[in-house]
Amino acid sequence: MPNRRDFAKFVLAGGAAMIAPREIWPATGAPAPPQNADEKFDLLIEGGTVVDPSQNLNGPFDVAIKSGKILEVSKNIAKDRALKTVSAKDRIVTPGFIDMHAHCYDGVGNGMNADRNCLGRGVTTVLDAGSAGSATFPNFRKYIVNNSTTRIVALLHISPIGTIMYDGGLFNLAWLNPQLTAKVASENKPVVVGIKIQLSKSISGPNDLEALKSALQAAEMARLPLMVHIDDPYSPLPDILKPLRKGDVFTHVYNNHTHGVLDANGKIIPEVREARDRGVIFDPAQGQTHFSFDVAEKCIQQGFLCETISTDLTMVTVERRVFDLPTMVSKFMAIGVPLEKAVAMVTANPARVFDYGAQIGTLRPGSEADVGIFELRDGKFDFEDSDGIKRTGQKMLLDKAVIRRGQLFINAV
Repeated sequence: MPNRRDFAKFVLAGGAAMIAPREIWPATGAPAPPQNADEKFDLLIEGGTVVDPSQNLNGPFDVAIKSGKILEVSKNIAKDRALKTVSAKDRIVTPGFIDMHAHCYDGVGNGMNADRNCLGRGVTTVLDAGSAGSATFPNFRKYIVNNSTTRIVALLHISPIGTIMYDGGLFNLAWLNPQLTAKVASENKPVVVGIKIQLSKSISGPNDLEALKSALQAAEMARLPLMVHIDDPYSPLPDILKPLRKGDVFTHVYNNHTHGVLDANGKIIPEVREARDRGVIFDPAQGQTHFSFDVAEKCIQQGFLCETISTDLTMVTVERRVFDLPTMVSKFMAIGVPLEKAVAMVTANPARVFDYGAQIGTLRPGSEADVGIFELRDGKFDFEDSDGIKRTGQKMLLDKAVIRRGQLFINAV
């Protein structure tokens, strides 16, 4: 796969890493001690500021990698133990970012190339948000998932053709087959991690609640979470939120269209808080039309910050307003979210929402060696919401290198 900004690739660890089940790691405040102080390893990331919210780490640590896994995180690891050393001086070192909403069916519809636009920006895991449905998923897995260096997992759309047809894609309920969707999803685990549906007037029309029933039925049968795109739906938001279960995801939360999360007075409607209280996950996913600074700021002022940050990247949004996940992190910092919390929203938090089939979102020893190395640049940076409204931030996060399962990619720009 091509990489956008001329990555120089160094393969450091041979063989596929073993995949371990998902785990929720407690915050400890200190890294685990090394198992063997003389043990050799493949790569040493030296001298960076490690920001790993899963372990409550924010300080100077070295990171050692062996055989595609994190071996050790501690101070002053001896260089002579490493086959290769990379300096992270004056850099931020994080777990590899997880974009929990993007579209990477490259060459189909608006799908972008994940290796170019995600891995090339410090994002090691991408959740494709329903680009394929039951009829189109086999080719998506064969040609995209199996041929990408980026870890790609997927939501299976309740529409059999996925998001290829945006306008009116759910107008005909006869197209929806929950049983077949559940079957294809179950047969393609762990690549398929959930079900997806889009509820907007232009996509589902007046059928949104009936289509939602079908999507929930498929999710129940496949024993998977459901992600619901909700933006300008036909039905009131409380009616859509009511059947959502613990672990289901409401994406595009901060849009400023009809039937949104705020009432006429700018207050969060009670049903939104009730949904969060029962375990529904909230995700922003800017995309072309789904993110308003005004709505986001009002929600945050009322103590309602999304659990995650995502992009809704497509061939359109990689070129304007969204660009990539580090830019979205910087955008949230510009409206008052601290760096450590913003990093948690693209590492530890999304790692707990879906079962990615691997220990990611953390630098805890034994987890996948997915690591981002970033520059945190000072200055004045303008960020835009979906309407082109701007906010100016003082910090910009820029990817300088990324490690994906022990393989190092240096950003040449």
